[in-house]
Amino acid sequence: MDNEGEATLEARIPSPDPFWLNQISEEILEPDLPIIDPHHHLWDMKGKRYLLEDLLEDVNSGHNIVATIFLECASMYRKDGPRHMRPIGETEFVNGISAMSASGKYGKTAICAGIVGFADLTMGASVEEVLIAQVSAGNGRFKGIRYGAGYDTSTAINNSHTDPPSGLYNDTIFREGFAKLRQFDLSFEAWLYHTQILDVVSLAEAFPDQKIVLNHLGGPIGIGPYEGKQKEVFDKWKRSINALSKHSNVYVKLGGLGMVLNGYQLDKRETPPSSIELSELWRPYFDATIEAFSPKRCMFESNFPVDKVTSSYAVYWNCFKRITQNASKEEKQFLFHDTANQFYKLDL
Repeated sequence: MDNEGEATLEARIPSPDPFWLNQISEEILEPDLPIIDPHHHLWDMKGKRYLLEDLLEDVNSGHNIVATIFLECASMYRKDGPRHMRPIGETEFVNGISAMSASGKYGKTAICAGIVGFADLTMGASVEEVLIAQVSAGNGRFKGIRYGAGYDTSTAINNSHTDPPSGLYNDTIFREGFAKLRQFDLSFEAWLYHTQILDVVSLAEAFPDQKIVLNHLGGPIGIGPYEGKQKEVFDKWKRSINALSKHSNVYVKLGGLGMVLNGYQLDKRETPPSSIELSELWRPYFDATIEAFSPKRCMFESNFPVDKVTSSYAVYWNCFKRITQNASKEEKQFLFHDTANQFYKLDL
């Protein structure tokens, strides 16, 4: 994948409406609770801009965000050079943002304290060249690789920006590349849809010593042929999540339900949903995942600015805090901070 991936995202990602979002304002719950946001993006794509100043506006909206992790999104790839090396440009770009933050001139939050980039694992073992370059470009901040494998036969559903085939994670050559991650002490971010979670089960079984984190609760689909089938989708998703939880090398990011993919259409309302509404709507997914994996293998995420189409940063974290209102202090510590801190080896 090269700059075509960025072009794909440009066409797909809706732009949040700041005037619509600003219609709702909430008191910040538990404002002192330390939070590591383990999943956000940065980009500048033909007017769809989310850069340092935009992220700072969100993380400074009231919650105690101590650090963030950047996730690959085909942003700022190199214009020229070998296609497989162009994603290094994204890491160089984000490492610069992280260095700006590390100066202390942009507030207390360690922005992009960890970087998760892209490498074409379908290169097989030869992807080692790319991994070496990514680790070098990250200057100690490079933590892992994400390779989106979201695939569905319905034209109503966008496949991942990597344009993957069906069953990518089961491919022999892909797994040769995947096997190289452990050599560099890198984690793997699995992003696909609820119909494919068993592919992650198979991957976890084949590589029990490789740390894997499932993005966005495994992407339950609520559009296209899945629209109006909430119970059927949830039941299938839960069976797969329970099967995945049996593998101790797998973790889950709790969030990402505000995307168009999920089918809630909350962005079509006259006013944004409150944190109370969101917590009541999404609680079954969060509760089932935390119960299956335990707080020590779960971490809340913002998935900004993608999820910003549904609600604001402040409301999202209030939603997560409402979902955990009956959790113990130790459980909250893991869910909001410690799991991400340990998984990404931030030492914060």
